[in-house]
Amino acid sequence: MTCNGGHDRLTGWREREASLYRVFPFGGLALGTLLALVAPAPRSLGAMPTLVVAAAAGCWVAWFITLHPGWQSRRGLMAVYYAGLLTFAAVLVAASPWYGFFAWVGYIHAFSVLRTHWRIVGVVITATLVATSQGGGLTVVTSNLPLWLLLVLFNLVVAGSVSWFAMVAEQEDAKRRRLVVELGEANRQLTETVRENAGLHAQLLTQAREAGVLDERQRMAREIHDTLAQGLTGIITQLEAAEQTRDRSADWRRHVDNALALARESLTEARRSVRAVRPETLETARLPDALVELGGRWSALNGVRAEVATTGTPRPLHPEIEVTLLRAAQEALANVARHAEASRVGLTLSYMTDRVTLDVRDDGTGFDSTDQPVPREPGGGYGLTAMRQRVTQVGGEVAVESEPGSGTAISASVPALPGGAG
Repeated sequence: MTCNGGHDRLTGWREREASLYRVFPFGGLALGTLLALVAPAPRSLGAMPTLVVAAAAGCWVAWFITLHPGWQSRRGLMAVYYAGLLTFAAVLVAASPWYGFFAWVGYIHAFSVLRTHWRIVGVVITATLVATSQGGGLTVVTSNLPLWLLLVLFNLVVAGSVSWFAMVAEQEDAKRRRLVVELGEANRQLTETVRENAGLHAQLLTQAREAGVLDERQRMAREIHDTLAQGLTGIITQLEAAEQTRDRSADWRRHVDNALALARESLTEARRSVRAVRPETLETARLPDALVELGGRWSALNGVRAEVATTGTPRPLHPEIEVTLLRAAQEALANVARHAEASRVGLTLSYMTDRVTLDVRDDGTGFDSTDQPVPREPGGGYGLTAMRQRVTQVGGEVAVESEPGSGTAISASVPALPGGAG
């Protein structure tokens, strides 16, 4: 019963997801049309021709997706539909950049109607259309080609990363489905021989599988936050700074180089996270040296002095302990960059007999920790929650102290579990 209930819930969730994917194109089309009428862009196609094309696009989606949902299993027909969708999106973006909200649907439908490598083609074309919309229309291609190329690159990095994770998740889901079938067959054989224990065995197997899936999801959520989310935040910051220094070629080049370096680093760390491999810095350096390198990179990107100190006698720790402390330092520095408005940050790594403690202090704006012991990020962020989960999983604890105008101190204390020499 438990397994069937879980399967029914998963099936119901997928049906609701499919329903949302059928509605999204009309929402994006309606929003783009409204904005195009209320705030028409310069050199737009005109209200009446734009409305005609928008109506034709809506009819195209309604005919292939809304009225005939069963057609999604017909690959050839769906290829024709998707080509038409991108064609309408291209015409509408050329007519008014507000239709980027409609072009964005190309990302979603690339995975719901296309197969194999055609998905990559769909993502690349969609990223190009969205970048053109973000740049203000076709004029950005001729008037500011470098900016348009940067926007295309940024969209490809974001969409490519998300698409890659989606394909990995899809493959893992297929493996899990095969595993469930195999486990079901084994369970039926066990039921024939030990009928009185069949219910207990089925319940234990289901609980173990759900616990494993939940643990992996939580691990991936933390890793995505620690790699992609923080990396993309840094990329956006550098690109915004580049836009503000377009008249100073040296500063513009430096910000663009920083954004490219962050993109490469984030992609590398994301791949290592999926394979559950330690961060690259810990593969080539000890934890104190990795923290010094982290502080130097962060200081160079954010223009805030970061001092790193080590007390006690450094010694090799269990890999999971070192990864936990490094990720805690990354999250604490990311919070300082986003919220603190600090002029100085200090990181102290303290080796004690049976504990290792990482303290991160800043002289920023602070907050009232008595009312909100764990500050939330805008939009209900995952940062300090992920840090606390990581530290708690290895038997440690996190303490946050802050006062308005007096800065913030975050302390992560973990057991000093020994590791092999490396």
